Amino acid sequence: MSQRPDFASRLRLSPFSVQRRPADLTFAADERPPPASLLALGLQHAATALALIAYVLAAARMAELSQADTRSFVTATILAMAVATLLQAWGGRLGSGVLLVHIPNPLMPVFVAAIAARYGAGSMVAVGLVTVLVAIVVSRIMPLLRPLFPPTVVGVVICMGGLSLVAEAMKHSFGLDAQFAIDPVSLLISGSAFAVIVAFSVWGSRRLKLFGLLAGILVGVAIALTAGRLEGGAALAAAPFLGLPSVPTPVFGIDPGLLAAIVLVVVLSQLDTLGSVIIMHKMEEADWRRADMKMVGRGIQANALGDLCGAVLGGFPTVSSSANIALCHATRSTSRYIGLVAALALALVAFLPQATLALTLIPTPVLGAVELYAAAFLMVSGMELIASRALDSRGIFMVGLSFALGLTVMLMPGIAAHAPPALRFLAGSGFIVAGVAAILLNLLFRLGTAQSANQALDNEQGAAARRITDFVESQGAIWAARREVVQRAALAALEAAEAIRTAGAGAEPRRILAIGGSFDEFNLDIELRHSGAPLLLQSAQAPDWSHLLEADDAAIDSALSQVSNVLMRRLADRVSSGSRDGRAFLLLHFDH
Repeated sequence: MSQRPDFASRLRLSPFSVQRRPADLTFAADERPPPASLLALGLQHAATALALIAYVLAAARMAELSQADTRSFVTATILAMAVATLLQAWGGRLGSGVLLVHIPNPLMPVFVAAIAARYGAGSMVAVGLVTVLVAIVVSRIMPLLRPLFPPTVVGVVICMGGLSLVAEAMKHSFGLDAQFAIDPVSLLISGSAFAVIVAFSVWGSRRLKLFGLLAGILVGVAIALTAGRLEGGAALAAAPFLGLPSVPTPVFGIDPGLLAAIVLVVVLSQLDTLGSVIIMHKMEEADWRRADMKMVGRGIQANALGDLCGAVLGGFPTVSSSANIALCHATRSTSRYIGLVAALALALVAFLPQATLALTLIPTPVLGAVELYAAAFLMVSGMELIASRALDSRGIFMVGLSFALGLTVMLMPGIAAHAPPALRFLAGSGFIVAGVAAILLNLLFRLGTAQSANQALDNEQGAAARRITDFVESQGAIWAARREVVQRAALAALEAAEAIRTAGAGAEPRRILAIGGSFDEFNLDIELRHSGAPLLLQSAQAPDWSHLLEADDAAIDSALSQVSNVLMRRLADRVSSGSRDGRAFLLLHFDH
């Protein structure tokens, strides 16, 4: 008698399509880890997210909410995090289909605290509904916004996200006070935790890498316990074992100015979701080329649906967690089944106030070590995205000026005090300033940039070769095409020019008259226009050089022509020839 399959074997997520799986991944998106590893990885992600519930507690403390309101606030937020994490991992039409764990939105505490202090806990329902509506609108139009978010812009946003973590990471790791004095005990705790995370991630075996972050946190907590730095035991003992969120009485009469600020923060927060989805997609796809804006839109939609569940209960808005993305990088595990386990763990903990409070008592220096690892990972990931595209002066200025403006706000925070009061908080965020600047500068510098170009060529072979290479490389930089594709196109164009010149033995040599190109983000086409008849394209094979040792010059020239033909075909994705307006052409197509 055949055994009935268990629930785990029946569980089938929507497929995640990749062209080539990275070899260094331990568990990719559609791969189910062994039960022990799956449970350990899921709990690590849940614990990392729950440690950041401190944003909710900070907002509740600033708003002077009661203990009961605060507990309900935390519970509703964790449920929203669980739903959003579940939908992201599930994929299909509801989420991005990648491992993204949600945390409270770190840009929101000041605004949420101001509204809750003025209107009470019930105002969180209105804040949540506004957040949901804005996110849903953004998710619907995101596929149309590809020109706004090329990899260079996204790279700036991701890199600035990492830079924005550095100050807090160092403050928490070193235990800095108002005079920037270093606390040796905090440095010992954070340094030990960070050393363990790095050691496991760099030198650990494939299995040990799965537990790098967890091992670092445990070592940090153990040292903090030995040093007498663990606090909150009395509050933990006083917390109830079970807790259910209470549905607050909604308050909708909120000042429009405060709601407008919430709308702006939500829109800018989607830059974080954009970057998170792209990083995870890039980790899954060895041949990653560009942002999948439909996937990004579904990721924002999952965020909105999770926040909708929290809004009904008066929860705190959420966003995808960069710390959990760093955990994916450290463990080299991006399985969506890990996201399902993390979501279930979050949902369970939502009803266990003691467990939630225990996780929020993780020592600050330990969190500083985690933040430092996340900052390093995000900065390098952003740099990789920027460097993946060829850049001309427009791209260089866009990237450089965006970084300059963002870093100016970070290094000279007093500048934000001169902004209008409604925009003061946004103007004080280097992450937001750099992101907005990158988008606006990208749109500005795109003005006057044609997506096609043409150039006449000299008849001299050496000069023509130089001008062909210069044309492809300069236009590739203007169009911000991928460096690898531009380099391949330049080589293919040179081989195509050689194949055109040497084709037709005994006849009058063809002359290369002009070169043209066009680009639309998905396709790069290079066209060589020449004299004579169109090149006859046949299945090209490399010549047998052993028979050419005693051949005449004509045979050798024919063999060299075959070599260029073979190289041209292998470098380009498609090759075609024909005539237009009385001129023959050879078209090289490259998938971008």
